[in-house]
Amino acid sequence: MMEVRERLYDIDDLWRLVCEANDDRRYELIDGEIIEMPPVGEEHGSIAGEIYFYLRQFDPRREIGIPSVETGFYAPGERHTLLGPDVAFRVTDRVDKAPLQTWVPTMPDLAVEVKSPRESMVELRRKAAIYLQHGARLVWIILPVSRSAEVMRLGAAGDIESDIIQADGSLSGEDVLPGFVLPLSQLFVR
Repeated sequence: MMEVRERLYDIDDLWRLVCEANDDRRYELIDGEIIEMPPVGEEHGSIAGEIYFYLRQFDPRREIGIPSVETGFYAPGERHTLLGPDVAFRVTDRVDKAPLQTWVPTMPDLAVEVKSPRESMVELRRKAAIYLQHGARLVWIILPVSRSAEVMRLGAAGDIESDIIQADGSLSGEDVLPGFVLPLSQLFVR
């Protein structure tokens, strides 16, 4: 009996897929599986836009680092996983002098995922773990329904630590963006 195996895709396969006929679509790649990311709703987009705005406002000259939205990131040597956080931030010493025309071959220092109705917390925590295990220092998962956030980072022993920030709390830039504080109330204005 012949064994049938699913194909594992890599970032080069995904780049060809996007560039050849699907540049109007958004994809991620996790462990060689291509995942289409449908357009997000208004609330999701608004929250991501607000976070980007506050990051730019905190560092208008981009001296600390560069924020971005929906940019593809992959870990060096890991060609079967590409993630596109809703918002990302890379510190200056990890940013190329000229913006890349392709995906970024490193994970961001801060990755922000805004939970959409179609995503489960299991999926979002899996992505957070991938970011952290491949070089990110901080992950914010924004939870619009409860107007809260889950903040994740690697602990001293390499385990993933998590804190829940309630609606009346604030996100901190910790050691990625020292001094940056964003009250969650600023994200949920309606």
